[in-house]
Amino acid sequence: MIQKILIANRGEIALRIIRACREMGIKSMAVYSEADVQSLHVQLADEAICIGGPKSSDSYLRADRIISAAEIADVDAIHPGYGFLSENAKFAEQCESCNIKFIGPKSKSIRIMGDKAIAKDTVRKAGVITVPGSDGPIENETEAVKVARKIGYPVIIKAVAGGGGRGMRIAHNDVSFAKEFHVARNEAEKAFGNGSVYIEKYIEKPRHIEFQILADSHGKVLHLGERDCSVQRRHQKLIEESPSPFLIAHPDLRKKMGKAAVKAAEAAEYENAGTIEFLVDAKGNYYFIEMNTRIQVEHPVTEEVTGIDLIKQQINIANGAKLDFDQGDIKFEKHAIECRINAEDPARNFIPSPGTISLYYPPGGLGVRVDSHAYSGYTIPPHYDSMIGKLICFGPTRKIALQRSYRALSEYLIRGIKTTIPLHKAIMSDPVFIDGKATTAYMEDFMSRTPTDLFT
Repeated sequence: MIQKILIANRGEIALRIIRACREMGIKSMAVYSEADVQSLHVQLADEAICIGGPKSSDSYLRADRIISAAEIADVDAIHPGYGFLSENAKFAEQCESCNIKFIGPKSKSIRIMGDKAIAKDTVRKAGVITVPGSDGPIENETEAVKVARKIGYPVIIKAVAGGGGRGMRIAHNDVSFAKEFHVARNEAEKAFGNGSVYIEKYIEKPRHIEFQILADSHGKVLHLGERDCSVQRRHQKLIEESPSPFLIAHPDLRKKMGKAAVKAAEAAEYENAGTIEFLVDAKGNYYFIEMNTRIQVEHPVTEEVTGIDLIKQQINIANGAKLDFDQGDIKFEKHAIECRINAEDPARNFIPSPGTISLYYPPGGLGVRVDSHAYSGYTIPPHYDSMIGKLICFGPTRKIALQRSYRALSEYLIRGIKTTIPLHKAIMSDPVFIDGKATTAYMEDFMSRTPTDLFT
């Protein structure tokens, strides 16, 4: 049984894992960079060890140093959180070869679902509908143009090893395709060390809806309902909610998508927590786009709606335990909304805003949860993702969750840096969002019609 876990991450997700460990009677070990000496996850873990310089390439992405720290501290398992090495098949293999449990899927599943072209082929063979596109990576521009014409413009060019909107470009004709094809390949090479891209039909103004999956090592695969992640900027999620406003009105579609999500996970012989992501058009046609083989940033909305602790489930599954509930046992009795609180200035094109927080006062009250590593006096380093917290508000109905979100955002005080709190307040009072009509095109429209002085 797991007695000590090394957390190969930082920030709020590291804190989230530490708290789960404490409740389960498991010791936690933090690793940190020189820039994170004062971070809360370092202060709250049972043990902590520095693994390198401020840049993630010198610390959190150094698998060799993390494995060495794990061996020195004699840990039983490593939890990768999200980002960094969480979807790195080679890192998972290294853990396995060192007899350290990797709290996530097997390296084989990460490899299958980490390559988007292979992932599409895998789930397609299992009967899951995918977006029309190329059969695999395309290296030649001439061949790529032929494929784009066959699919029909507009098309989207995607990095095979991509994520976070990098290596992703939209083309509306042959002329723009030639340019975007090379831009996407260059971005992919710089971001992931792999310039391979594939092509898909671009679904205009869809909803981005994902299903949370749990799968044990005994063959049981369940879904824990959906999250609507349509509010995005440059393919980066800003707000997530469960259940989806669209699927509330289409319960039969929810059942179909839930079954498809389970099929996709089974096809990858999946274990642990994961997410199956779909695009859904206005007519209710849904298409598999990818699987995230890790815990998601937005997992708290699922926890609040279902009452299931996903981090504890991850640890139990890694311990070899069977899921002790069935699909019919899962109850969806609340509505939850998560706002990502980023150290960015929305009034200045979302420029990052690192610096020292002079005042930090999180909101509270009924139906309010804050997952954050920020505190008064904490200096946000410029080396990592700009997210400093997540505000999750929930209640028996979407209307109440919206009201609580606006109230909590009004209470949330962060001074010394710019944040996205004013942006979220404006969205929570926007009629389009309130009516549940946001698609992936929402943010572009919202920003074009909203005065920037509301974000200051």
